[in-house]
Formats: sequence, C-alpha cells, structure tokens
Amino acid sequence: MRLLLCTDMDRTLLPNGPQPESPGARRLFSVLTTDSRVQLAYVTGRSLPLAEEAIAEYEVPVPDMLVADIGTAIFAREQGAWRRDTAWEELIGQDWRQLDSAALARLLTGLPGLRLQEEDRQARFKLSYYVEPTACREQLAAALAAIFQQRAIRVSLIWSHDEITGADLLDILPASADKYLAVQFLRRRMGFSVDEVLFAGDSGNDLAVLASEIPAVLVANARQDVAEKAAAMAMAAGNADKLHLAGGWLGMNGCYSAGILEGVARYQPAFFQDGISA
Repeated sequence: MRLLLCTDMDRTLLPNGPQPESPGARRLFSVLTTDSRVQLAYVTGRSLPLAEEAIAEYEVPVPDMLVADIGTAIFAREQGAWRRDTAWEELIGQDWRQLDSAALARLLTGLPGLRLQEEDRQARFKLSYYVEPTACREQLAAALAAIFQQRAIRVSLIWSHDEITGADLLDILPASADKYLAVQFLRRRMGFSVDEVLFAGDSGNDLAVLASEIPAVLVANARQDVAEKAAAMAMAAGNADKLHLAGGWLGMNGCYSAGILEGVARYQPAFFQDGISA
C-alpha cells in the first residue's frame, strides 16, 4: 500500500479562504505525510518562490514534488534542493513552438477584455490575465483561437475565479500542460498506478483532474458552482465514483486540509486504520 498525495495549495491545503479551518486538521495532514509510504506533491498555480513562501508561512510540509504554475513546471526535491524536470518542459514547449509567455503576450496586445496579471504570476509556459467583468468569454475564446491557430500554436485556456478578490482569471497554457496531464506525467515517472493517487482541489483550474479517472476530493470550502460543475463533468466522463465531495469527517468540517484527509479516508482508509492520529 502506498499513496501519491497530490494537492492544490491555495484554499485547498492552505486555509486562506473565508471559511474556518478545523482545529488539528493541518497537524494531522503533516503527520500523514511523514508515513514512508506517502509521496507528497503540491499541484499549484503558484511559482516555485511563491510556493516556498506559503510553505513557510503556513508551516505545511515541504513536498517531495512540486507541480508549479498550473502544471507547466515540475520540480523534485533532492538533498534539500529543487531539481527542475527539463524533460517535461521540452515536451510541453512543442505546443508553443518553443515560444515563451512573453512572446505570446505580444501576439495578444490590444485584445479587449484582457489585462495582464502581475509579473510574478507569469512563467515561461504560463500566460495569465485578468478578465474584465464586461468581457464575453465565448467571444474572447474565439478571438484567441483565431490568433493561435493562424500560427499553429496549441494552447489550453483555463478560466477561473478568485474567491477572495472577486476577479475572473484566464491562464493560457500549452495544450499538453495542465494539472491533469502533469499529475499523469508525475505518477508514471514515479511508478504509481492511478488508484494509488489522490488529488485534492477547490477551483476551476482543478476541474480536469477532479473529473478524471484519478481518485479525487473537492474540499468543502469550494464554491458551489465549482462543486456542481465537477460533479457533472465526472458523471459525464463515467468517473462519478472517483470524485468525493468533502462534507465532514471525524467531526471536522471538510474544509482545507480536513477535506484532503477525508479524501484519503474515502479512497485509502488503511492509512487511518493503521493508527495515524493527531
């Protein structure tokens, strides 16, 4: 028995949303990750430096693997340092014809409805925008498709909403790079079967994994529209039994790390039957 535990950070593991955190949940999560049978991976929209900041601020475990920038960069922790997986970046770079996000941004200069996010939110293969409230998503998607198709650039458009700021967001990634594809690459590289993986998430950029064949849990603090869409997508894909909507376990509220623990209990209960406790 072993487990590749993959979790989003903000408002999934990190209690930085408006809902309260269950006392002791983060501590129990940390205890779980000390089990030698558990490999921990954070799968986040954060860059490596921002992920490190959060790890220190919230006192969560340093992971074995970090999937950063919404799946466009993968790092392994080796002897106290991070090693970048260049094979992954060479693979996904083919979709962008080896261009980077700055080059793509120049192609979109003047496109109405989009505003570039801050520099620390950009990465080599992640181009991030704020979407103006009055913008029509369908028209934007069509305009973007026309620009990229003309240049044979293959992209994935990830639409999401920041619950804290209220901003609508768009991340443009290589078509071969999102959280789902990165988790699949990671589990194959590490030799895990699909059923030896658990993914935890809360937002729109987690939907591809939440609705997939990978066992997954949506934490209870996720927005209702995300929960409804995740459930509908999982049902349509024939994966309804692979998605658990956290609602409360061991007297906890299912939010943040409590929801992750609930997912482990749902799909890998033996880890708790063996006596892990806070």
